[in-house]
Amino acid sequence: MRFESPWVFLLLAIIPLLIWMKYGRAVKGTLIFSSVADVKKAGLSVRQAFSGLPGMLRVFALVCLIIALARPQTGMEQVREISKGIAIEMVIDRSGSMGAEMKYGGNAMNRLDVVKQVFSDFVLGDGNELEGRKDDLVGMIAFARYPDTICPLTLAHGAFPAFMESIKLVRTRDEDGTAIGDAIALAAARLKKVDETIARQRKKGENPYHIKSRVIILLSDGENNYGRRSPLEAAEIASEWGIKVYAIAIGGGEAVTSIKTPFGVYKMPVGPRVDTSELKAVAEKTGGFFRQAQNAEALREIYREIDGMERTEIESVRFVDYKEVFHWPLLAGLFLIGLEIILTSTLFRKIP
Repeated sequence: MRFESPWVFLLLAIIPLLIWMKYGRAVKGTLIFSSVADVKKAGLSVRQAFSGLPGMLRVFALVCLIIALARPQTGMEQVREISKGIAIEMVIDRSGSMGAEMKYGGNAMNRLDVVKQVFSDFVLGDGNELEGRKDDLVGMIAFARYPDTICPLTLAHGAFPAFMESIKLVRTRDEDGTAIGDAIALAAARLKKVDETIARQRKKGENPYHIKSRVIILLSDGENNYGRRSPLEAAEIASEWGIKVYAIAIGGGEAVTSIKTPFGVYKMPVGPRVDTSELKAVAEKTGGFFRQAQNAEALREIYREIDGMERTEIESVRFVDYKEVFHWPLLAGLFLIGLEIILTSTLFRKIP
């Protein structure tokens, strides 16, 4: 547990002053009686005994709100031994043709789900041949007619499953398309700026994190048919900035998908065959390579090849992964304020 703004706790010093202003300066009325013995024998009612409860609730509510303002956070700070890391942008095609079927682990899945599963093993490790890329900066871009940054380049790979879950096949015709050139250009721009991003995030005195190489892993099953830039124009930009593109064509032959109908499950053709010529040209232009994966095992083999080629060295770097939990004391403070209002309007109501 840590607090992002601990100086806010200085506000706690105001609470005793507010209590004194509320009760310490109060002028008490007096009435003269010949004897109060019988009054003392009567004792106190429940209302009199707990008359200070609303004030206590207000004090506790203020304390909770001050804690919320201090922004409590949970998480952990980790120190890893890293040195010259690799910045990897995964660029995934999510156009309609990626809905074609592909076998994975004996099950029929669509191409996009297979791609996400194999990429997850590449980044996080599969406990077998893929060790994971825990020391590398990894980001994700998904594209159809337009490219979108799904996850920025980061060392905190624990968030990747949730980010990958958000990548879905296009749902409308207005979204569909294959803008390979624009996707490469966006990934190249992210990789070019990665040094500036690291410099902003690095604290004074920390060891620098050096980028050994910048890599785009491009995976598509179609041909470029949308976008402002052609794949070769984007490859020219990537090559100028020293960025390699590993281009992977997913699928081959006739692509089909299963459609359930009241009369059974039917196989329907999905889109054209993959066009490999542009992907080959992009890879050659940037110093990467082109591979074609007609099934899930071939795709895993390609990732194993990339995994063996792009490795890192060792040095120390620190990163922090915290989660905001200020909402809990905030909710508690609001609950206490609401309870005080209810009590002062009912059981402890004063007239006038």
